[in-house]
Amino acid sequence: MGLRGPGARKKGASIISAPARELPWTRPDLTRVERLVAFMEFLPITKGILAGQSMKLLPEQIDFIDAVYGNVDDEGRRKVRLAIRSEPRGGGKTGFLAGLCLAHLLGPESEQRGECYSAAIDKQQAGLLYREMEAIILAVPEFDGRVNCQRFHKRLEVLDGDGKGSIYESLSADVRRGHGLAPSFWVYDEFAQAKTDELLHNLQTAQGKRKESLGVVISTQAANDQHPLSVMIDDALKGEDPSVFCQLICAPEDADPFDEEVWKACNPAWGIFLDEVEFRAQAERAKRISSFLPRFLNLRLNRRVEAQERFIRADEWKRCGGPVDVARLAGRRCYGGLDLGSTRDLSCLTLVFPDDEGGFDVVPFFWCPGDNLLEREDVDRVPYFAWSKAGHIEPTPGAATDYSFIVHRLGELVQMYDLQAVAFDRWRIEDFRRDLSEDDITVDLVEFGQGYKDISPALDFMETLIIGGKLRHGDHPVMTWNASNAAVTRDPAGNRKLDKDRSREKIDGLVSLCMALGIARRHEEDSLPACLMDLAA
Repeated sequence: MGLRGPGARKKGASIISAPARELPWTRPDLTRVERLVAFMEFLPITKGILAGQSMKLLPEQIDFIDAVYGNVDDEGRRKVRLAIRSEPRGGGKTGFLAGLCLAHLLGPESEQRGECYSAAIDKQQAGLLYREMEAIILAVPEFDGRVNCQRFHKRLEVLDGDGKGSIYESLSADVRRGHGLAPSFWVYDEFAQAKTDELLHNLQTAQGKRKESLGVVISTQAANDQHPLSVMIDDALKGEDPSVFCQLICAPEDADPFDEEVWKACNPAWGIFLDEVEFRAQAERAKRISSFLPRFLNLRLNRRVEAQERFIRADEWKRCGGPVDVARLAGRRCYGGLDLGSTRDLSCLTLVFPDDEGGFDVVPFFWCPGDNLLEREDVDRVPYFAWSKAGHIEPTPGAATDYSFIVHRLGELVQMYDLQAVAFDRWRIEDFRRDLSEDDITVDLVEFGQGYKDISPALDFMETLIIGGKLRHGDHPVMTWNASNAAVTRDPAGNRKLDKDRSREKIDGLVSLCMALGIARRHEEDSLPACLMDLAA
């Protein structure tokens, strides 16, 4: 196998070797973190306005390295197994990742016959990091002489020296790779764009084959709280698992998105190599074009924001996330909304409990088929399995929803609460009525049309409660997911209704909540504050 580059020797050639350079990370007096920093700042920048200079790590990048590599146990082994770094676009991510990969492949963090992988959403994205690493290797004689670069396969193999026998390979989620690996190091680039977390889980579960395997996820934030990246970040920031570290760099929710000081605060590369002219141009575009604003907030300020404006604003919904004390609701007056999905879809019953101040406590119940929960996660990109374990959703046996479970639960709720009425739409309601009758369950079922006539006033009432902070939903994750998906459509008179076709994903819970509030409004009209009734009229 021939070697390429300055380190290769042609057959029969006679050369005079240059004196070996002292490599800065090999000094014996350095700590682990100092060795890694010295290695990465030795690497050349291969493109852009700083091409030809040595890499200079930003203070935030050094903080990340110190938190991940400087946290060791009594035996000197790194405690962190998963590190997450989320920052706005343009922060030098590719060069930073290339340096970390090379450190684990052939530098101070390498091991004999190690396996290093980079993961991305598709083949094109996966190839970016390989090309950066190859360019660095070819520019450093000490690396080029002992690495075999296989450009077609996007694969690197260390033939000699530190990390001898180690390989690097780029993976993409669209080829479903990841089984049978034993990674000593892996990175996942822009995980927020991934449609599933299958490749991520394959890499994580394979880490147990190495003593100090490390995975790094680097990405701007995902658009919503339900994406696996958002779940990972939120869990890591709690600090409950010492094997997981997260560095989140973003603009605060209450910060002015057009304040230049805010831009500088959440973009560490500002004034160094970030293109400020392009940044300002994008900010001006976001001011003029409302549809571009969410993209600017997400990519440039790293806020968790939808690219498309939805019916319910995320910040308003979050403000209504106050706790719901279910035990104290026993015996209280309430109203229900029932949305029976198809046999393979979500079904939801939502109860709303009026209080003395014109507000409502929300208690939802969800059901779905129990078979193939993990496959459903891949389709809907939400953690059905985890939700079922936490009791947020009840899987019924088999591949289709068994409505007898819903009937049984409704019978229990009739005994627990003063259930005045349950609003329903006509889908499969006759089968449901028959099951109620067979179980001798008495409840006032009220038909609630799904057209503009019935839904529009209920929708206005629900929106008024949300804006006024008069709704308490307890941050129920399935209901929150449904609320984030909701879109509405209007008739020529301006009336609105929830539109399942235009909504991004499932909204069954929000439909049932809307019906519950609609029937409650009819019954509670005399006791609700006049301001609420006027606004919702």
